[in-house]
Order: sequence, then C-alpha cells, then structure tokens
Amino acid sequence: MRPTALLFGISGQDGSHMAELLLGKGYCVAGTSRDPDAALASLPPPLKDAVEITVVDLRSTESIAALVHRVRPTEIYNFAAFSTGRGMFDDPVAMGDVNGLSVARMLEAIRSTDPAIRFCQASSSEMFGATTESPQREDTPFRPRSPYGAAKLFAHNLVSMARTRDGLFACSAILFNHESERRSPEFVTRKVTRAAAAVCLGLQSQVELGDLGARRDWGHSADAVRAMWLMLQADTADDFVVATGIPHSVGDLCSVAFGHLGLDWRQHVQSRLDQARAPDHTQLVGDAARARERLGWAPSIAFDDMIRGMVDHDLRQLKKDISQARTGKS
Repeated sequence: MRPTALLFGISGQDGSHMAELLLGKGYCVAGTSRDPDAALASLPPPLKDAVEITVVDLRSTESIAALVHRVRPTEIYNFAAFSTGRGMFDDPVAMGDVNGLSVARMLEAIRSTDPAIRFCQASSSEMFGATTESPQREDTPFRPRSPYGAAKLFAHNLVSMARTRDGLFACSAILFNHESERRSPEFVTRKVTRAAAAVCLGLQSQVELGDLGARRDWGHSADAVRAMWLMLQADTADDFVVATGIPHSVGDLCSVAFGHLGLDWRQHVQSRLDQARAPDHTQLVGDAARARERLGWAPSIAFDDMIRGMVDHDLRQLKKDISQARTGKS
C-alpha cells in the first residue's frame, strides 16, 4: 500500500516543498489550510491536482481528531504556525494556542487513532533565543525571548514527552532559517530578492532594511523538509538540529542578490535601524552533526545559489506581471 502523509499547513513554503518531495516518493498526500482555494492557488501546478486540501480548526481537539481518523496517515508533518519576523510578538494568546496547544491536540489524535503514526514537528531556532552557547545543538539550553519562541518550545517539549512517556514515534526538527522562492514576501530574503529584481526592471530604486550586519544561518526549504522526511524514516525517533552551520549577514544577502543582476547593492539599500529586530545575544548558528551522522543528511543547496535562484524567480514574476498589466491596458 502507498504510504499516506498528512501535512498541517501545506500552503507555506515548507508544506509545498514537502508535498512535492512526498509525491515524488509515491505517497498519497493530504494537507490542511485555513483557505483551501488560496492554498491551491499558491501551490506549484504539478501539486494542484495531486493533493487533497481540507480545512481544520487547529484550536479544536475534535476537528483535528476527526481529520486524523479519516485520513489515517502513516506520517504527519506539522508546519502550521504563526509567522516569525516582526510578527513574533503579535497576539501571544492566539500564538500560544496555534503554535503550542495545537500540537498537543495532534499528538492526542495520534494516541486515539493509531499510536504507530509517525509525527514530525517543525520546531524553531527561535527557541534558543538568548542562549549563551554557539553553535547551538540539540542539548543547548533554550531561552526563548518571544511568544513565538515560547510557544514553539512548549510544543517541542510536548513532542519529547510523547516520545519518552508514551512511546510515540515523535520527532522535532529544530529548523534554523530556511528560504526559497516560495517564501512570503514580508520576510527579509524575499524582500531583498524582489527589490533587486524590481530595481533591475526600473520599478523602484531603493529598499529599506533593518540591521545590515545581522547574521543568520540560512539554508534552503527543500533541504529542511528532506531532513524532516529522513527523521521519520529512521529506526528511532529523536530531535535534530537542521542548519547549514554557516552564518551570513543581511549585507551578504544584498550583495549576492543585487550582484547577480550586475547591480551595486550599496546604491539601492538603505539601513533603517528602527526596522531592525533586537540584536541577538549570541550568534544563532546550528550544529547539524547529529543529522549528518545519524540520518546522512547535509545541505545540498549553497546560500549563493539559493539567493540567485530566488532573484531569477522574482525577475520572471515581475516581468510576467508587467506583461499582464500591459495586455490588460491594451
């Protein structure tokens, strides 16, 4: 029989990349979204007719249980969460419910439906927060400094307890920053790559960013979901840091993006420190040795190649938008 996967939050970049990966491996794939029509519109064309998308209320134990019971998946991946970035402090009550308590509901649905279902939670490097240890590993102490990080840590601890107390095959992927052309435009990587494409086409001349010296461990979303899939194929469940181990600054990001189009980023980027996040106490950079040694996982897409690919995507999209606007006017 074909394995079946249920993806909570299929419409984001990670959900769509995971759906693509699983379909290529012969899975049946079902996913959830608050807006199935919008989710279908956001998915790449090959995925639109290949996945089942349904609505589920993440705040309802009964709704989640009914979905898991109906789909009877062999694997569940949870990508459903409020966004990070400048929204990490927005609506902490709802954030705690959706990013934290919903995982308790998913795990309870597994217990009541079939304890053999394997579960992978998309945890976050934001759980490390104000840690004093760098690089961060699976045993690095967590010190979240935002409601987002705190909610993710609550869920992360629930997964660990489900594994150790209840014997569920439950894993957490401690994901460091990961990007792709499917990343939402409000995130800094897409903001930069779209700006580079827009400047190249004469649509704008400047982009305002925060701290250009801020550094992140940026990998690719396709690499991140591959690690999560490998986690559920392992003989034993565990938590794994998923990271490149190589930090880059926002200035590096701008240099690669604008340089790909023959532009000098310093002529088009303005730093506005009032738009910057609070500085990190310690450099957030992950040590993925456990994933490398136990899963055979390593990043396959280099930072520069990822950013250039995002720029190319945004350039094509903007050219398409321009062409459609001209056609509409004519």
